[in-house]
Amino acid sequence: MILTAAAWITILLIGGGAALDRVLTNSVEQNFDNQLEYVLTAMIASAEIGPDGEIRMNRPLGDQRFLEPNSGLYWQITGPGAMPFPSRSLWDRALKTPAGHNDQAVHFRDSDEFRDEPLRIAERNIKLPDSDISWTFMVAQSRDSLDGQIQELRSVLVISFLLLALGLIILAALQTFYGLWPLRAVRQAIAQMRSGRESRVTDALPDEVMPMVNELNALLDHNEKQAEESRRHAGNLAHALKTPLTVIMNSATAQAPDLSETVIREATTMRRQVDHHLARARAVGRRGHSHSRAQVWDSLESVERAVSRLYAHVRLDMAGDKTLAARVERQDLDEMLGNLIENAAKYGGGSVFVTVEDAGDFVELLVEDDGRGIPEGERERLFDRGARLDTGKPGTGLGLAIVRDVVEIYGGSVKLEESEDLGGLLVRLRLPKALG
Repeated sequence: MILTAAAWITILLIGGGAALDRVLTNSVEQNFDNQLEYVLTAMIASAEIGPDGEIRMNRPLGDQRFLEPNSGLYWQITGPGAMPFPSRSLWDRALKTPAGHNDQAVHFRDSDEFRDEPLRIAERNIKLPDSDISWTFMVAQSRDSLDGQIQELRSVLVISFLLLALGLIILAALQTFYGLWPLRAVRQAIAQMRSGRESRVTDALPDEVMPMVNELNALLDHNEKQAEESRRHAGNLAHALKTPLTVIMNSATAQAPDLSETVIREATTMRRQVDHHLARARAVGRRGHSHSRAQVWDSLESVERAVSRLYAHVRLDMAGDKTLAARVERQDLDEMLGNLIENAAKYGGGSVFVTVEDAGDFVELLVEDDGRGIPEGERERLFDRGARLDTGKPGTGLGLAIVRDVVEIYGGSVKLEESEDLGGLLVRLRLPKALG
């Protein structure tokens, strides 16, 4: 930031200094030329043609330097066929008259015709009364004073702009240094949290930094919540596996004759518990991904193909908005819809109808079947792990429990109702809608 500010300040000051130098230099040169033009005008006003046809001055010019040899201020009048009429300050020198010039207005030019004395010359062609000759009037002055003024002006400009640049760069550095100083406090607070001495950033910081601090604290809260959920899930899984393992160990120690059946039964229970907790852990791990997005209709079609192969006798119909997307991971959406639609196909009477609706901030899916339905008093109990009302059909009893746990992690809901159209069970699944 400091280097960028320094580079930008340097570029602006160089551009501004060059423009200001051009303006002031032109002003000094214009003032210098105005003085030469004033003298040239006075000189033309004083010139006349004598009786012998030669040009002369009817009154001397006021500047004493025209009488001092090599004084740096000169005038000269020349004409075709006439001897040059110079000022005494030219002494034994003469100004060169440019060929082919006929300047009706004042013309200014620079000349190096005198060694070590650059000149600034103002000239004009005039026809005097009683003369047919076009006389060239010239006033010349050494550029030393002009160049000295310009050099002094540029020195002041360079020094002033260097000091200004230095001051601005120092100011930008101080502003950057002290402006970013609160980030040092954030860094120190993070170091304190890493060492275990603090759990949050609690220091009072400027308003510009507080949004970042609040987001950091929110991230820490989120991570702690996820870690606590992971510990709780691990504890629940360990507790769930402890009883089956104890049963297997006791049967093996006692060399029970039904050991193989016991192992199969308890292993099935353990696999059921592992599947349940893995589904929860996967959903918790993906919950914080704000970019999670799954097209509902694509997931429905995928589940429909799988269920149709397992239950060829079941008719599955789908309707609704095909463009809706839910803010969940595709794998979790497939698992939830798969559990719901498979249950409808397994326990229904042969017809399953799925509707997709836009419910504001949510996507609502209705899964209906034409089965016997479930009494209202028994519906909530179905969400318990291992709960089953029909034990005559294969299953683990974890389908609805997994759906409820996963959908709640994503901020949605699932409810069991009665289908008015088909007469069986209606499952109302609400998921957060993905925008855009």
